[in-house]
Parts: sequence; structure tokens; C-alpha cells
Amino acid sequence: MEARRRSSNSSLWVFGYGSLCWHPGFEFDDAVTGFIRGFSRKFWQGNTTHRGVEGKPGRVATLVEEREGVVWGRAFKLSGETALPYLNQRECVLGGYLTKFTTFFPREDDEPALAPFPALLYIAVPGNSLWLGEAPLTDIASQIVSSSGASGHNVEYLLKLASFMREFIPEAEDSHLFTLEFLVRTRIKENKLCLKSLMGEIASPPKSPERDPPPEDEVGAAQALRVDTFEFTSRVPPKKLRCLNI
Repeated sequence: MEARRRSSNSSLWVFGYGSLCWHPGFEFDDAVTGFIRGFSRKFWQGNTTHRGVEGKPGRVATLVEEREGVVWGRAFKLSGETALPYLNQRECVLGGYLTKFTTFFPREDDEPALAPFPALLYIAVPGNSLWLGEAPLTDIASQIVSSSGASGHNVEYLLKLASFMREFIPEAEDSHLFTLEFLVRTRIKENKLCLKSLMGEIASPPKSPERDPPPEDEVGAAQALRVDTFEFTSRVPPKKLRCLNI
């Protein structure tokens, strides 16, 4: 008996495997968890607009071809006329990514079910101006802990992605991601950094945040202004910090 299917024909779907999983920032009609094949997720792409600054880039996820690789994430069915231009600005213009199509395999236990379908993905490749490439995981973890940008700290990017995967796709295996998560949490504890500050819970923001510059690249800068470079997202109300180890 054929499973019930939500329509994926004549629709543009985008596969998110990094910050799009937990912070899409655009309008969409549907979202489905699942995976793609032939790639592995690596923190090999630099970033100087969202999670780092010029001269001190952060590390964000990209996809690297791997024959037996499987990458879990979330596919979005785009809605409206602003989603695709927004993604192009966020991922290509500011992030240094290219686009390609691949086959997305929806999670089998989702109801109603969907058959595999083409999905657009954003991928960084060697040779782009922000490419950082492979490095020991200990070095990548240290770089993440010491990097922040206009959209927040690099730690937030990593930990929210790991939390999303653990909560919504617990069956996903990703040793690269989860090892980095462990190393980063260890460094935060060893250096007595304020995790709440790194995760964007900012105290006493200025009255006119849109007129202030992005935060300085300082670990644990609780008073720094967080500027959301994702233009279509709404701001999260600031919270008062209760952590003193900064």
C-alpha cells in the first residue's frame, strides 16, 4: 500500500544542515527532517560576516563529498518571493557558498510520508576566499571559542546546531559535530567563560541598537550588542545575565 504523500512536485525545497536548521529566517510552507547522501558535514568554512570578523574568522559548517557519507538536516519548502533572494544574500554573497541540487530523503516515520525529492543546497568548496579547510578538531574548537561576529558568537552557532540534531534527529550520527561540541564545552568550562553570554543572552542593551556597530570580537563580552545580519528574522528580547564567570 502506497504511503500518503505531501506534494513535493513543482516546489523548490532547500536543504539546511547548519544554522538554517534552527534559524531559517525566511518564509516556508513546509519543513521536513531527513538526510542527503554522498557528503559529510565539516566546520571547514570561514565566516567574517555572521560568526567572525575580518582577520579573525569563525568556523561554520559546509559539506564535503564522501562516498558513504550521510548528512541529516531539515528541508524547507520555500514560500513567497523573498525567500530565495534572502538565502542568496545570506549564503552566497555573505557566506561564500555555491548552490547545487541533490536528492533529499525524508525521514521514513514522518506522516504523511514524502518520496525522495530534489533539494537545493548551499555548499562551500575549496578555493573560495573564506575557505579554511581541514584542521585538528582541537584547533577548530579553540577557533570557535575565540570567534564572534555581527550575528553572535561562534559558540552559539555550533551548540545550537548540535542541540537541534540531538533533540529532533537523535538517530543522526555525526562524530565531527559532536566531538567539536564536547571540545568547545570543555574549553568554556576550563576558561570559566559565561555560556549564557556566548549563547546571546545579553544584558542591558543600548536604547538604539540599530545605530550601534557589531560587537567587538571578545570572548564573553556580555555587554556587547548583538546585531542580527539575517534581515528577515525578528529579534529575541534581551535577557538579564545571571552568570558571573566572564
